[in-house]
Formats: sequence, C-alpha cells, structure tokens
Amino acid sequence: MSESPELIHLEPDAPEDTKSESSAELEAAIIAVLHTCFDPEIPVDIYELGLIYDIDVQPEGAVCIKMTLTSPGCPVAGSLPIEVEQKVGQIPGVTTVKVELVWEPPWCMDKMTEAAKLQLGMF
Repeated sequence: MSESPELIHLEPDAPEDTKSESSAELEAAIIAVLHTCFDPEIPVDIYELGLIYDIDVQPEGAVCIKMTLTSPGCPVAGSLPIEVEQKVGQIPGVTTVKVELVWEPPWCMDKMTEAAKLQLGMF
C-alpha cells in the first residue's frame, strides 16, 4: 500500500475529526480521481507526486483544490489544472470545483510518496 503525501491544510477551520462523513467520502472519491491524473513526462500520478497541497470539501459539495507543478515552466501548466477540475467536477456530490495553482511552498522531490519514489527508481 502506498503512503499518501502529507496535505498542507492552509485553512484549518474544521479539525479533521469534525468533518462530516459525506465530506470525508467525497474527499476519498476526489483522491481516487486524482490518482488518474498524470504529468505526461512522469509516469506517476499527481497525488503520489505530491502536487496536491490541499483539498477543501464544503458540506454543500463545493471543492477547492490547491495544487502545484514540478516547476513554473511545466509544459502542462495550462492543461493539468483544467483536467483536474473537469475530472473532479464529474464526481457525484461535487457541486463546484475551483483549482488554484500555487507555488508556495515550492515542490521538491521530498513531497513524493515512497511508492512514487520506488516507481521512479529513486531507492
């Protein structure tokens, strides 16, 4: 089983243990969809790469995802956030999706999961 990257929760309004069951289920579905999004130059999904910094699911189904890319000059900067928005928007229960591309903190290889590092031969 792969280790999930640590999410940086920039808005600590609701502690993790007070999330509603439906929000938690929706977040799990979102993570599953993120495992289907890939940077075409790297054979590892964006979640395992550690490109997802925060997933905020509101009770009414509004979703805000803060993500980054491996570099500001990444060739998929214009298409990958749109792919994430479209795929997450198709999940039942999601009412709106906002994908925010952030550059702080900068992405580095330490953000990858053990599984991603293993898949890329970094061990």
